[in-house]
Amino acid sequence: MQIPIPEPSKPSTPPDNAPAQGDMLDLNIQMEPFLPEQLLPVWEFMKDYPFVLVLLMLVLGFALGKGIQWVLDTVLLHAAKRTRTALDDRLVKYLTAPVVQTTVILALVATVNVFDLKESVIWVLVRLLFTVLLFLWGRAWFKATALAIAVMSRDTMRFAIFQPRTRPLFEMGIKMVLLGFLIWFFMALWNIDGTAWLASAGVIGIAVGFAAKDTLANLISGVSIIADAPYKLGDYIVLDTGERGVVTELGMRSTRLLTRDDVEISIPNAVMGNAKITNESGGPAIEHRIRVPFGVAYGTLPATVVEVVEQIATDNSLILDDPVPRVRMRAFGESSLDFELMGWIKYPEQRGLVKHQLLIEIEGRFRQEGISIPFPQRDIHLPSSAGFNSASE
Repeated sequence: MQIPIPEPSKPSTPPDNAPAQGDMLDLNIQMEPFLPEQLLPVWEFMKDYPFVLVLLMLVLGFALGKGIQWVLDTVLLHAAKRTRTALDDRLVKYLTAPVVQTTVILALVATVNVFDLKESVIWVLVRLLFTVLLFLWGRAWFKATALAIAVMSRDTMRFAIFQPRTRPLFEMGIKMVLLGFLIWFFMALWNIDGTAWLASAGVIGIAVGFAAKDTLANLISGVSIIADAPYKLGDYIVLDTGERGVVTELGMRSTRLLTRDDVEISIPNAVMGNAKITNESGGPAIEHRIRVPFGVAYGTLPATVVEVVEQIATDNSLILDDPVPRVRMRAFGESSLDFELMGWIKYPEQRGLVKHQLLIEIEGRFRQEGISIPFPQRDIHLPSSAGFNSASE
């Protein structure tokens, strides 16, 4: 059974010999009503030279846009300097950037009518120019909102709701709202009736759900990860599959890790949601404990071992002084007295380097102090030949 899906309505172009009727937006700009009477003869004269008029209007539009942009920058930046952050300055830059393009495009729209073109061609050209303008302003707003959320997520004292772990959720939500407005303006611009799209949204949603189930699973898992917060940006995590690294990006579809090899890997959120994650940056303390087990031969004074190894840990520049590093005797092993050095480091990715340094220092100091590190030994006793003969008899 096939379910009929209504086709989206196409832009309706007006007849060739008549202006567009029933347009949702009247975008055809006529310059005559805006010009003073003294300039009307000049305009009528310049219409006989359309390409020269277009070039002149482009220059005037560019100059007007630069003037408006300078005024806005002066006024808004003067007000932004009163604030303590640089957010206002960058927002002003993003939001005033399309001003020049706007005046240039409006100048082009005003000169379209001076060419001897069909009404349908003019209708399409005008909407193409406004589509470009819609894209420029949409891009500026996307950048401005992303910047505002990023800056507010760093100021957790004033904006507690905008945290690094919730920033991707807010970014995606605001971008979806902006995208919805842009699509609505685009449809209104081209006289596209959205009723057919809304009527078929349920059927299309089911089809898209089956076709993009993996993407939807990643999106849902991304929302769950952001809400549950098993990790956040900057955390050092280890997965049960072996991947480990610093979380550099927490998106709605995937999580990016920067490994110790400076390789960035992207893991789908659906995998992250079902994986066993060890967050080595979690917990109330920002420090990370490191453990170095070692053994010494029987007959060595434990107090001497503790004193030597604790001094080695204290002298290491990567071991924190608070909490103080310490050595504990753990067990009487088969061949050795078993000890363990415990210290604290600032970053979990330093574990390998610190262990390397400590083991080298311990081995060198043990040589100087005459402390031996045992290794397993076995004595094998073979029976004599007489024993074999008597056993065989």
